[in-house]
Amino acid sequence: MQQPLALNALNYQHLLYFWVVAREGSIARATTVLHLTQPTISTQLKQLERTLGVRLLARRGRSLALTDTGQLVFRYADEIFRTGQELTEALARGESLRPSRLVVGISDSLPKLTTARLLRPALKAVDDLQLSVRIDKTDRLVADLAVHALDVVLTDTVVMPAGPVKLFTNLLGECGLTVFGTPELASAHRRRFPASLDGAPFILPTTNTTMRRSLDAWCVAHGIQPRIVCESEDVALLQVFGQEGLGLFAAPSVVEAQIREAYGVHVVGRLPEIRERFYAISAERRLAHPAVVALTEAARTRLFSGTERTLTT
Repeated sequence: MQQPLALNALNYQHLLYFWVVAREGSIARATTVLHLTQPTISTQLKQLERTLGVRLLARRGRSLALTDTGQLVFRYADEIFRTGQELTEALARGESLRPSRLVVGISDSLPKLTTARLLRPALKAVDDLQLSVRIDKTDRLVADLAVHALDVVLTDTVVMPAGPVKLFTNLLGECGLTVFGTPELASAHRRRFPASLDGAPFILPTTNTTMRRSLDAWCVAHGIQPRIVCESEDVALLQVFGQEGLGLFAAPSVVEAQIREAYGVHVVGRLPEIRERFYAISAERRLAHPAVVALTEAARTRLFSGTERTLTT
């Protein structure tokens, strides 16, 4: 196992050259930014690789590409030098503190309206908050969280990390599902709900999502077999198709009013026994970022009803 590098052994000037080369895409373009010759930059990059004991760049034809380790180092370097840039800009403006920054990973399975309601309290709680949002698969977001490239991950899945890093799953709240449809479809399937869902045209998320697995289990338990018209990983696309009358669709009941207003659809019925749960995954037991604290408190006290729970995974 490689021993950790002493902090004073890392040459930040060399790290800066690497950061500029990675950001610009080539040593040639970096020479203009750094006002240095190509041989000088190449020598410093090789020295940085020797110091770290890893390859950061690999040649792909005539161009350079980041190795997997290089991508990790770049993310850290990007945070370091962007923070330094914010500091100099804040000092130039005569400010005593730099604006707060929150980097949030959002699972691509979360409905966008729910995500917006979760994030809104964070924006209101911290003055001049710089919010950066990344949407991706939960496992990739968690991997970035483990190396502190993200402050928090919002997801609808309990995460069980495979590595040695401990992550903490904070339950924000839970709610049931509401089934929506155009006025015509809602009128046709509201009577005898939920039995009316048998054979009804349905637009569903794909089978790798928590919502789909819950809906499938509920349908099997109740002997209901909807007619699946469309499946999609993009929840927003499902809602647009539902707005156009392609079929019925389900969404968390917590954003029921917003969906009705945004898409002009009607409520067909509610399935409170199917529980959609929402979590904030962090790399710290006690949440410290004021925007994340505001987000979690608002979710638990105003957005959802449910018992607060913290799980160590």
